[in-house]
Amino acid sequence: MDIVNENIVSYIHSLEKDDIFLGKLEKYAKEENVPIIRKETASFLKTFLKVLKPKNILELGSAIGYSAILMGFNTDEDTKIYTIENYEKRIPVAKENIKKAGFENKIFLLEGDAMEKMQGLESTFNNPADIDKKFDFVFIDAAKGSYKEYFLEAEKMLGKNGVIICDNVLQNGDVAVSRFAVERRDRTIHSRMREFLYEIKNNESYETSIVPIGDGLSISVRLA
Repeated sequence: MDIVNENIVSYIHSLEKDDIFLGKLEKYAKEENVPIIRKETASFLKTFLKVLKPKNILELGSAIGYSAILMGFNTDEDTKIYTIENYEKRIPVAKENIKKAGFENKIFLLEGDAMEKMQGLESTFNNPADIDKKFDFVFIDAAKGSYKEYFLEAEKMLGKNGVIICDNVLQNGDVAVSRFAVERRDRTIHSRMREFLYEIKNNESYETSIVPIGDGLSISVRLA
């Protein structure tokens, strides 16, 4: 089910300006059943990035490179984007799309398990004395049952006032209902997502909002 009225979503979509390059990626994703961020999420990210002006971005879950490229178009020329993808079949497609977008020196695709790759990045981004090399924005759109672990690992490299946004946190509205109301196969993810959302909302090191944009976003701003 949609977490926002379908007519409202359709109306919002009708107001969006078409981007030829990203439009082609959206078409490919739809035809090949590749999950990418929803249009309203993409619109929010574009505005958010203009306000935050991040210099170092980490993304978990590249898919075909859609959201990384969108971020590339909406950040400063010297911004660096590190994006991690584990699904082998999508990696060549993402690489080609990044190349076509002209972002080979801006977007860096890391192949493999997200936790392992983040741990490998720590030596570059975890020096407290070198604040300019901290990530100031992390976008998590990977395995939903592992959001808690991803968040904890990412925050090791997050600077003060850095932001972590997680996508799909409302799970088509399923998180708002009893675990017994969802399919048995989805109950583990349901429980883990509810636990994750409770923990970040009650983490005093962050100011967190959960907003019904797309399939739900959690937006956590680091305070300390």
